[in-house]
Amino acid sequence: MSNTSTFHPDYFLLTGIPGLEQSHLLLSIPFCVMYVMDLFGNSILILVIGANETLQQPMYLFLMMLASCDLLLSSSTVPKTLCIFWFNSHTISFNGCLVQMFFIHFNFVLESAILVSMAYDRYQAICYPLSYTITLTGTFIRKMVVFAFSRSFCFIIPLIFLLKRLPYEGSNVIEHTYCEHMSMGKLATADILVNVVFGLIIAASSSGVDLILIIISYVLIIRAVLRLRSSDARLKAFNTCVSHICVIVLFYIPAFFSFITHRVGHKYISAQFHILFANLYIIFPPMMNPIIYGVRTREIRQQVVNCFHIKPKI
Repeated sequence: MSNTSTFHPDYFLLTGIPGLEQSHLLLSIPFCVMYVMDLFGNSILILVIGANETLQQPMYLFLMMLASCDLLLSSSTVPKTLCIFWFNSHTISFNGCLVQMFFIHFNFVLESAILVSMAYDRYQAICYPLSYTITLTGTFIRKMVVFAFSRSFCFIIPLIFLLKRLPYEGSNVIEHTYCEHMSMGKLATADILVNVVFGLIIAASSSGVDLILIIISYVLIIRAVLRLRSSDARLKAFNTCVSHICVIVLFYIPAFFSFITHRVGHKYISAQFHILFANLYIIFPPMMNPIIYGVRTREIRQQVVNCFHIKPKI
C-alpha cells in the first residue's frame, strides 16, 4: 500500500543478489566471516589507539577515525544483507531505506576526507618534519574533523529530500542487498535528472577532488624523498606511506568501478556481478584496513601484543 498524499510506498523489497538466490546461504558464510573480522579488527584498532598515550599522534588519530568510519559503513549494510540471506527478510521501510542510504553515502564521503587528511599528515611528516608538530596540533586536527563531518553532511542530506520529492507509483522492488541513491531513484515514476546530476556533482566535488589532492600530496612526497641522500632514509620514508597507499587503492578503485558501472556499465556487466562487487567493496576494505596497518605499523603491532599479553616467539 502507498501513502496517497506523497506516493511513497510503505516499504521496499530488497531482492538480494538477483540470479543467485539459491546461493544466498552459501554466500552468507564469507560475508559473515569478513564482517566479524571487520568488527574485531577495527574495534581492536580503536581501543588500542584510544587507550595508549604513546599513540596519541596525528597519524594514529586519523587511523582511529578511519576505523570508526569503516565500522559504521559496513554495519549500515551487512546486517541487513545477512538477514536477507538467512531469514529471507527482504522488506525495509521507506524511511529506513532513506536512513540506510544516508549512512552509506555519508560514510563514503567521510572516509574519503579522512584519507586526504592522512595524505596531508604524511606530506607534512616527510616534507616538513621540523614543523610537523607545530602544524598538526590538536586544534588543527579538530578543525579538519569538523570540516570532514560538515562536508559529508551538507553533501548527502540533500539526497534525502531529492528522493522524498519523487513519486513511487510503480514497482517497490530494489534489485540489491541495500538501499543506495540511484537504486531508489530508478524506481521513481518521474524524471530523476536532478538526482543524477547532483549525484555526479557530489562524486566529483568530494571523491574526485580528494583523489586529486592525494595525488598532488604524493607527487610532492616523492620529490622530497628522492632528494634525500641516504638510501636508508628514502626507504624508511617510503615505508611510512605504503600502508596508506594500499588503503587508498582498496577504497577508490572498487568505489569508482561500482559508481561507473551503476550508471553506464549495466549494458556490459551483469547485475549479479555488479551487486556482488558492490557488497564486497562495502565490506572487504574495512576488513583489510586494520590488517594492513597492524602488519605494517610496528607501534600498533607492539601495542596489540601488549594488550593481549602475547609473548613473541624467540
